[in-house]
Amino acid sequence: MAKIILQPDVQFSGEADLEQAIYGNDFQVRIFQPGNIAQIPQDVWQNTVAMVCYHEIEVNADVLDKMPGCRVVVRAGVGFDNIDLEAAAKRGVAVCNTPDYGTTDVADHAIGLTLALLRGIAHYNSAIYENPVAGWRFQDVPTIRRLSTQVFGVVGLGRIGTAAALRAKALGMQVVFYDPYRSTGSELALGIRRVDTLAELLAISDVVSLHTPLTPETRHLISSEQLTAMKPDAVLVNTSRGGVVDLAALKDALTNGAISAAALDVLEIEPLPESHPLMQAWRAPRSAIRHKLLLSPHAAFYSPSSLVDLRQKSARTALRYLETSTSRDCLNADILNQEEATSRLGQFRREALSV
Repeated sequence: MAKIILQPDVQFSGEADLEQAIYGNDFQVRIFQPGNIAQIPQDVWQNTVAMVCYHEIEVNADVLDKMPGCRVVVRAGVGFDNIDLEAAAKRGVAVCNTPDYGTTDVADHAIGLTLALLRGIAHYNSAIYENPVAGWRFQDVPTIRRLSTQVFGVVGLGRIGTAAALRAKALGMQVVFYDPYRSTGSELALGIRRVDTLAELLAISDVVSLHTPLTPETRHLISSEQLTAMKPDAVLVNTSRGGVVDLAALKDALTNGAISAAALDVLEIEPLPESHPLMQAWRAPRSAIRHKLLLSPHAAFYSPSSLVDLRQKSARTALRYLETSTSRDCLNADILNQEEATSRLGQFRREALSV
């Protein structure tokens, strides 16, 4: 049987034509929609040499054990908290991500959410829709600010955080960042200010924009203590990972006025059920936080161009690893069980010769 590239939770409709064109005739791409993992045939698991997944499947030990010939798992995206790096490394399976596909799109979205709040765009639109005459008032949006008077605080100065910082700077905002892992001098290269603690950034920022991965260190990085430490007229923007923000604490902060507003593209649970306290408070009749919260459906990465990039780049990453056993985007290289990886490579080569 042909060697299979398994994509168990694709985020597109139609055929995997872009991917198949990259793999050529040496590999067969098999795609499945999210939630259909139980429908993946046993022979597909058995003959999988690489998995390319999005964010809707948990790639844990049980899933990895279904693929005895798999050599690499590629996350089609930046975040990789849905993949057990240690379990993969123990089995000799490399894990890579695709960090460069949607940098500009996500940064654009973060700035777009910021502008929607600071310029009152969503609020104005909603008010005029509800009452074209009575809603025709510019005075009723409390989040309106002149951008040049605002401090834009970036938490996590990676690729996307850097792109967002440069956009905010171009709009005339004062930009500060907190990232304990960035080397000294990063601020000089970008012409922005660095602070040494998250508490310092929260205390001075009018906009707090989150750009961190989800790790044990960053889970609920923004919770009650941090929200209370923010300026009461500050806004929070999250286009990183949902688990970075404690939604229960955010609901309380918006309700009691600890912060002015929040815009979220990612949530702890996606989609967030109607029964969740934050959703109930936001959707309640005459809700006090109706115009304090903006939501988008994990869409910051998306544009037709970025989806093409994502599909092609993730395919090329998988193919490069299969051909060379290397990737500059490997996430578990330091802990990879080389003996197991070599064994899987040997099996891969033997099967290639037998085709």
